[in-house]
Amino acid sequence: MNTLLEVCNLTKSFTLHLIDGRTITPVRDVSFSVSAGEHLLIHGRSGMGKTSILKCIYRTYLPTSGSIWFVSRQFGRIDLNQADENVILQLREREIGFCSQFLRVLPRVSALDVLCEPLYRQQMDRATAQAIGKEWLERLGIAPELWQASPITFSGGEQQRINIARAFIARPRLLLLDEPTASLDEATKQVVIAMIRAAQAEGTAIISVSHDLSGLGPCADRQWTFQPAR
Repeated sequence: MNTLLEVCNLTKSFTLHLIDGRTITPVRDVSFSVSAGEHLLIHGRSGMGKTSILKCIYRTYLPTSGSIWFVSRQFGRIDLNQADENVILQLREREIGFCSQFLRVLPRVSALDVLCEPLYRQQMDRATAQAIGKEWLERLGIAPELWQASPITFSGGEQQRINIARAFIARPRLLLLDEPTASLDEATKQVVIAMIRAAQAEGTAIISVSHDLSGLGPCADRQWTFQPAR
């Protein structure tokens, strides 16, 4: 298998300015790799730094030290920790997707446009993007009468479905999922699991953080119990 992402001695520290400038290091000297088409499931106790690993890879957080090597179609093998911000933005548009636990959107933007935003950023024409978006909304059981409404008005489960679809719709090569099945009913959870399997079959590497071992565990190639730094 071709290694797509290699994390080497990743460390992330935080300075708690409200607590006398104390420094904590939840992620210390973490190393792992993920190949194209492989699904790595990270689990463990809450609040121990699992999501911080995903955010370092996506560069929401700037790692304190270590390397995150990604094999990009556009830029070749590149260290995401050292890459220029413009490069990171291009990778997010074309190659790396992230699904957080919570949907954050601008007010008064329709659910359909929120979902299609990754396709718009890829310069896809609006009609084609929306046709694809409607297929995804149908697949995840979002009623047509809600498509032009703001997702802010949706239930938590409906918002999570929009959030998940937005991560998958641009077909990234690396997909980072933070609790992707949280707040979902069993039927929708099975749809998401099928989406994960389909993305893997297309060669997408997936790293998920989840407590849902019974749901996501069977579709993961590897599981890793993350232990807090000592």
